Amino acid sequence: MSEQEKGFTVKDRRRFDSSGEARGEAEPEQVKAQEPKPKPEPQAPPQEPAPKAEPQEQAKGGPGPQGGRRHQLPPVDFSGLILSLAHATMMHLGQIPGPGGQPMPPELDLARHTIDTIAMLQEKTKGNLDPEEKKLIDTALVELRMAFVQIAG
Repeated sequence: MSEQEKGFTVKDRRRFDSSGEARGEAEPEQVKAQEPKPKPEPQAPPQEPAPKAEPQEQAKGGPGPQGGRRHQLPPVDFSGLILSLAHATMMHLGQIPGPGGQPMPPELDLARHTIDTIAMLQEKTKGNLDPEEKKLIDTALVELRMAFVQIAG
């Protein structure tokens, strides 16, 4: 068989050579399939920043980075943090169903830890909260502590 019939030619179009240096504008290397070469270490391609979705697209639940629909997220604020921790506490107390609607067994240590976290935030933010935030954290702690006592017996 002649050399042309034995194989094919591969053009290396990578942006970087095996040492990690950027290739010049010169013609890329041509490699014959029959010539075994040691494999270069895999290199991550340079990452380009993802295009940002328009605010209108996000508000409407436009497509996310994986092509699925995006949920509109609430603003990042103190009230959202307290509500999130309160929700987690209720899950740990078994008062909110888990994934698939399955009842969750109470995990009292986790519930107590989350309640203590909210109490720590209350203490650390004393005098820095607006009246609505203060009322929210006070009410959340009273309700969560009462629920804990009822569950723990």
